[in-house]
Amino acid sequence: MNGLLFLIPIALGLGLLGLAAFFWSLRHGQFDDLDGAALRIFVEDEEDAAP
Repeated sequence: MNGLLFLIPIALGLGLLGLAAFFWSLRHGQFDDLDGAALRIFVEDEEDAAP
């Protein structure tokens, strides 16, 4: 029973920390361009192209 007195606040604290990190990344634009990185592999660079 004494273990629960420590584990429940720690679990709640880590959950709130994760939620705060998610909202911070959402506010700072980390999820704005989800398709850009996936489609960037298809763009051919001019430097790498053979003459």
